[in-house]
Amino acid sequence: MNDMTEAIKLTAADFKSDYKPIWCPGCGDYTVLGSITKALSIIGRPPHEVAVVSGIGCSSRIPAYTTCYGFHGVHGRALAAGTGLKAARPDLTVVVTGGDGDGYSIGGNHFMHACRRNLDLTYIVMDNHVYGMTKGQASPTTEPDWDNKLSPGGTGIRSFHPLVIALAAGANFVARAFSGDPNGTADIIAQAIRHPGFSFVEILSPCVTFRPEQRGWKDQVHAASVPETDDPARAARRIMTDDGFNIGVLYAGSRTPYAKTPAASATLAQIEEEFAL
Repeated sequence: MNDMTEAIKLTAADFKSDYKPIWCPGCGDYTVLGSITKALSIIGRPPHEVAVVSGIGCSSRIPAYTTCYGFHGVHGRALAAGTGLKAARPDLTVVVTGGDGDGYSIGGNHFMHACRRNLDLTYIVMDNHVYGMTKGQASPTTEPDWDNKLSPGGTGIRSFHPLVIALAAGANFVARAFSGDPNGTADIIAQAIRHPGFSFVEILSPCVTFRPEQRGWKDQVHAASVPETDDPARAARRIMTDDGFNIGVLYAGSRTPYAKTPAASATLAQIEEEFAL
């Protein structure tokens, strides 16, 4: 292969913008950003062939810190925007990023139906079990007995289980990573992007400002004891008995991704004629 046709080797730095992240010191999202840019360099597609979409929240700042095309949408609607983009531009690699509040609360309905539609995109959720940007409220994944000033004694509400929901709704790839393992996280993200269909990656990303006890996550995470499976029933049993700290690919299915039926071609004049009064 001559120099004119040889692919250009990309590095993580090629996907990092000049904007400096402004997260709190110690936030896990710093290393998640590094893992995402490293994963994109592993995939090897240039930044202009990748789109990063987000909603609202600390983790949703990710698009501004990359050199890819980016869209910072409204609260809970990142998957709606990402789904529309992938349907309209299937040639792009679409990565949707967000947090547990944005993705599982106001965005919960979009989450389930994005799994069901199974478009070929990747959804990365940085889960810290708290609303960090809005000063520490309980989120859908917060433990029911977490005692804090805003919910004294805890909410008493059962925690949302995103991996179970993703599998039941039809996600084709389900995995969990830990921000304290940037290389392992990058590898999982790269696998998710390469896997056909809707890929969901939950990343445990501590919020040491409002949940300082999460510093202990580094001692609780552990590699999944069994290899990934393509059997939904086996994956369901595995996830339902999970302690919340198993790291790795939990399910890699073979369901055919959604493919939009090509629309019939029409000239601009023909389209205008349809709307004429």
